[in-house]
Amino acid sequence: MRFVFVLVVFFSVFTRGQRSEFDHINFKKADSIAMLHNGASLKNLPVLTHKLTASLQTDVQKFRAIYTWVSTNIENDYSAYLTTRKKRKKMVENREAFLEWNTSFTPKVFKKLIDDRKTACTGYAYLIREMASLAGFNCKIVNGFGRTPTLRLDSESTPNHSWNIVEINNKSYLCDATWSAGHVVLEENGPEFQNDYFDGYFLADPNLFIKNHYPVDINSTLLTPPLSFKEFIQGPVIYKEAFTAPIIPLSPKKMHFEVLKNEKVSFSLQVPNDFKKENIYLVFNNGGSDKKVIPKITLKENKCTLQHTLEKTGLYDVHIKVDNANVATYVVKVKRK
Repeated sequence: MRFVFVLVVFFSVFTRGQRSEFDHINFKKADSIAMLHNGASLKNLPVLTHKLTASLQTDVQKFRAIYTWVSTNIENDYSAYLTTRKKRKKMVENREAFLEWNTSFTPKVFKKLIDDRKTACTGYAYLIREMASLAGFNCKIVNGFGRTPTLRLDSESTPNHSWNIVEINNKSYLCDATWSAGHVVLEENGPEFQNDYFDGYFLADPNLFIKNHYPVDINSTLLTPPLSFKEFIQGPVIYKEAFTAPIIPLSPKKMHFEVLKNEKVSFSLQVPNDFKKENIYLVFNNGGSDKKVIPKITLKENKCTLQHTLEKTGLYDVHIKVDNANVATYVVKVKRK
């Protein structure tokens, strides 16, 4: 039984949008305002929100200043995340018990957010929603499943992540301030958060966002038709670097698949207009060292296809790399004829 504590809001979904629609907008002023108020107190959100947005002309710049400030000023509280995850697993069959515990724990989470600027993903999403609402935006929290290269999901997994949908100019956009903020490193003395702002999850393309974010409310994918949960968990592993371009893996649809020996293996990706095919290559590993491979590359409009013939049987991890960074990973089983 899956369960998530859902914050209910009224929210109208219009057409979906993505960051590329704002390529003509310069976010330097919004980002510099966010940096100017670095370390500001959260104890008066209306005042802070006004300071971040008052001098900006467009709605997207105003939301950008809020998003940048939250992502660069809030520390990920990994201990709170572990506590919530542990309770979710322990009480997965007892919804009422989890509700009661969550009700008592949530005020502690938000107090720590206000006092110490530390929180888990729900706190990031909550803060984005509150500040965006104060600035006049329709914004909601989305609860669901976050999938990372080190966090695999299955059909029995429980919701583990939260992010936002925000309405700008009558279009709905997806963003994830938690994953933009940085990452947690597991040190000998315990987990340590490293602030490292990443821009890729700001107004991300829904077709790429769905590769590692799956909402409890399927309408929050902003896709028609939406991907099924089964398709989501069976898809390839996607790395954050895919969001920079963005680059969207199209096929194969499944992470694990089989081919015959001496048969061509093919990968297709949606790429931006300025994509250069000399920057992409494959890395194969069948239990030993990595082997870099330059595949046959076909680039037609915004679709890039990579083909390579595997001449030996075995199980291969196949990494698609662009500019030496992982974009996606597949697992290919090569069988005899």
